[in-house]
Order: sequence, then C-alpha cells, then structure tokens
Amino acid sequence: MPMTFTDLSLAPPLLRALAEEGYSKPTPIQAQSIPMLLEGRDLLGMAQTGTGKTAAFVLPLLHRLAAAPRPAPKHGARVLVLAPTRELVSQIASNFESLGRHLQLSVTTIFGGVSQFHQVNALKVGVDIIVAAPGRLLDLINQGLCDLSHLEALVLDEADQMLDMGFAKPIERIVATLPQDRHTLLFSATMPKSIAALAESLLRDPAKVEIAPPSTTVDRIEQSVMFVDAADKKAALLALLQAPEIGQAVVFTLQKNIANEVCAFITEAGITAEALHGNKSQGQRERALEAFRATKVQVLVATDIAARGIDVDTVTHVFNHDLPSLPESYVHRIGRTGRAGRSGFAITLCDAEQRAWLRDVEREIGRALTVKADHVWHSEAAQHSTMRPPVLGGAPVKDIKPQEKRERKVWTEEEKLMARAAAKAA
Repeated sequence: MPMTFTDLSLAPPLLRALAEEGYSKPTPIQAQSIPMLLEGRDLLGMAQTGTGKTAAFVLPLLHRLAAAPRPAPKHGARVLVLAPTRELVSQIASNFESLGRHLQLSVTTIFGGVSQFHQVNALKVGVDIIVAAPGRLLDLINQGLCDLSHLEALVLDEADQMLDMGFAKPIERIVATLPQDRHTLLFSATMPKSIAALAESLLRDPAKVEIAPPSTTVDRIEQSVMFVDAADKKAALLALLQAPEIGQAVVFTLQKNIANEVCAFITEAGITAEALHGNKSQGQRERALEAFRATKVQVLVATDIAARGIDVDTVTHVFNHDLPSLPESYVHRIGRTGRAGRSGFAITLCDAEQRAWLRDVEREIGRALTVKADHVWHSEAAQHSTMRPPVLGGAPVKDIKPQEKRERKVWTEEEKLMARAAAKAA
C-alpha cells in the first residue's frame, strides 16, 4: 500500500494544510528524508529539481518548531534557510507559509535588491524562520543587525548553485556565527568535489538521500536540438512558440541584453512575454513571475539566474535560445518543465560557435540530444562545427597554449575589454 503523509506522523496542522493543498502521498525524497529529519539527523540530499525537495525539509522543520514552541530570539531566528537567488528565496518562504498556515509561526525573507528596512524591522522582534540569500544576510550580520547565535536548524538549498555564484566565502562567514550544536541539512542537484567538502565540514554523521544520479535529466522530458545559424535563432524560436501545442514556456538566453531583445521580438509578434534577469528590480521580477504563474503571460525569457527559481507546474516547454556555458546549468534549465509528474519538452537552438557547449552537455547527461533537421533553418555548418566555444570574460593571454596562439591571434586589449563587457551582461 502506498505511503501517505499520515504515515509520516506529522503534526495534525501540517496534515490539514497538506490536505487543503491536495497532497496525500509524499514524493520519494519526502518519504525518505522526512522520517530521518524528524529524528534529528543531519542530512545530505541529492535530488533533481521538481522532485518535491522543498517540502522534504519544510515539513519536518515546521513539525519541529510546532513540537517545541518558544519565542523567536530577538534579532535572530530559530531556523535559517540559505538559497542562491531571490526567486528561490521567495518560493521557499511561500512553501513555509502555505504548509504552516495553521501554525503561529513567523517567516521573513532576506535578499538584496530591495531596501533592508522591513527586513531589519522583522529581525528586531525575532522570527521563527529566515529564508535568505547569503550576500544580504551577511551584510546584516556585519552591521550588527542579525544575531544567529541561538539558531536551531540550518538548511543550504541548491548548494551547488550557491558555490557556482561565488557564495562560498559568505556561507563560510555566516556559518562561523552559528552555534555548533544545530541541525544541518544540505541539498544539492550535483555533487562536485566542492559540495562534498562543504558537506564534510558542516554535517555530522549525516543521513544520505539520493533520488537520482547527479546531473541526470528527468526521463519524462523529451529533449531535442535544432542546428541553426545565430542570425536565424529568433525566427526559429518564434515559429516554435507559435505552435498550437505550446502551453507556457521558458526561454533561456546567455545574456541579459539578449533576453530583452528576444522578449521584445516575440512580444511584437503577439506572444505575451516577460524578461527575467538580474537587471530587473525585485518588484519587476516578482510581478513577472506572478503574471506567469497566473497564466497572464505565456513566456518567460530568462537568464540562468532564474533557472532554479521558476517553480510553475504548468510549463510545457523549455527553449534554449542559447546553450549555457556550464553543462550542469542545462539540467537545471530543463527542469522547469516535466514537473509534478507531467511530461515536458526541451528544445535547444545550437549555432556553430556554441556547438562545443552542446558536446559538453551531452557528455554531462550521458546521451546525445535528438536532432530535428526538418526545418527551413537547419544549418549543416552549425551541426558539424569544430569551433572553440565563446570566451566569456576573456582568458589571460598566458593561459592560451602555444599551439592555439598559432591558430588565432593573441587578444588585443580592446578585445579583452569587449569580452569582459559581454560577460558582465550575462
């Protein structure tokens, strides 16, 4: 007989909230993680996006707080969850609020891009749960406005992306302010050496839950690639988006300016779209996501900053207008579809210059993408390209091997400046 949430011995107010949300059966990561977390075990969780990972830690933490009620420490919190992006912070906080609706618990979010006024006011009286991005939280700690010395539980969600985004030092400094005697949970979609080392330093005799091998893709997502010239990408994308089977879609670009261009192009053609990237204010990003969730917008055009922050079960298609420079990011991008047991489609547009990145992606996922060549934009040159991938940020001349110097000219200062400017725009 399948396990139900009732079998997990969660507090009645949580079971009531789950029933109201229409959830009766835990996902595999929830079924495996929740019993161990209720026992107080530290946990290292490995799971693909869209597997119900957030509720796997939200439910036992809410149960813990409800079972041992006490005032939240002033200027601090009982539970801290760290996440890489503002979107994911907001999403996790929303899960705490919806599943904890029948508990008298306070939740606040802390991230940059907005005034710290309301965040500081919430901390003054203390909150039960803080969900935060590392940068702004460390800033408040350094200002003496946040004291986490009485913290009971720490969660690092999407730890691999936090390290990819350069948050290793902020995390280290935040953890140094926490009590040694705490409950610690670490979740990651991939397990590079850096994450293994972080887990080793933070977790005490952890339970380990791995729902799928690191960096594998969801089987129910149909993945394909169209080889096109760079100049034809927007036209090919528009034709794809105009197909009747497209429901809601997420389009990923490599750079913020390209996201804006693509968004304007498809909007002019009559498709409702919003751009989502780091140059948008927090209010603009929240409004865009809310409009997308409410199906008022059909397409989100996003950079990788949003790859793990879009939690919308109705996304039918993901389109890669550009391939990501890191193959792991491909996995997180396509995980925006095929959620909640649904099937999904991921279509990648690959030009000659990004062909090398596609090879990296195919090595990462252990399979070749299905080639769709029956379209007017098919490019043999792109499909069989042996070009080196684009250089983001401009590698120093000394890093170019001697034989490569003979194949191409050494970069001028102007070229290096242009490459760095392009990287900043990403």
